[in-house]
Amino acid sequence: MERANTTLVKDFYLTELSDLPEVRISLFVMVLLIYLVTLAGNGAILLAIWTDDHLQTPMYLLLSSLSLLDILCPTVTVPKMLHVFLSQDKRISFGGCMLQLFFLIDMVGTEILLLAVMAYDRYVAICSPLHYTNIMSKRCCAQLTAGTWLTGVINSMIHTSMTFTLSFCEPNKINQYFCDIPPVRALSCSSTYFAELVLLLVAGILGGGSFLVTVISYIYIISAILRMHSADGRGKAFSTCGSHLTVVCLFYGTTIATYVRPSSAYSPKQDRIVSMLYGIITPMVNPMIYSLRNKEVKRALKKIISQRILDIEAQKDTAFL
Repeated sequence: MERANTTLVKDFYLTELSDLPEVRISLFVMVLLIYLVTLAGNGAILLAIWTDDHLQTPMYLLLSSLSLLDILCPTVTVPKMLHVFLSQDKRISFGGCMLQLFFLIDMVGTEILLLAVMAYDRYVAICSPLHYTNIMSKRCCAQLTAGTWLTGVINSMIHTSMTFTLSFCEPNKINQYFCDIPPVRALSCSSTYFAELVLLLVAGILGGGSFLVTVISYIYIISAILRMHSADGRGKAFSTCGSHLTVVCLFYGTTIATYVRPSSAYSPKQDRIVSMLYGIITPMVNPMIYSLRNKEVKRALKKIISQRILDIEAQKDTAFL
């Protein structure tokens, strides 16, 4: 349906998490702390994997890709959010909004695919351990990882182009604290039917397919765990798989709820809460679930810290001489 007041939109205006001035500073501090913890946790994992030769295996290479995504995903949205908190300047240019949406959809789409690849990697490792090195070689791992990143870029290009070729109307206020597909398309004066159809189709295939691969992989993994003779082994395996499945279901559930639905079901307040889960909370939690509980990663981090302490002490000794 056409709306009146159609103009050439040069800027959009974002919505804050809260309109209450008394909670603005508290929200700023909370989001900043979450972002810093996310950078520190995922940065530590990248450092450990890239500097330890023992961690140059397919599983850890996939974990390093996940950590990189978990740094990039909140970096797309959080700095602008913090800027709005401090300056109260909610404006974002048309080009800036387009870039933010492109990189956000790229990161989210890539992570959805990567989680499926990681689930398959664990399935092969647990259910076919004798064939693991042949099936999940470094070359295969690199190809799968590159494929997820390339597919994420192509997916994002499709949705970004279909969103920003629409006509937009005043008022140009986005009911979200960053540029995302549903709130931006809600401002369109032109028909969004075809764009929504493509979004549902592509997101359904990529998201639904990845979720199916992940669930099937974990069903086989759990059945293999149940056949273990050691009670301690079963307990540890269930603990690990349970935490992995919690994060996976949280991420898939929130992203599918955001993108695989018609625009008539769009709810601004609900979407702001949901987007916090997959855009800010999940990247902070992933390192604790996937890597920082891992003995090999903890050993590599302790080695790095010990070496750093020795280097500092050596520098002090040299300075005294």
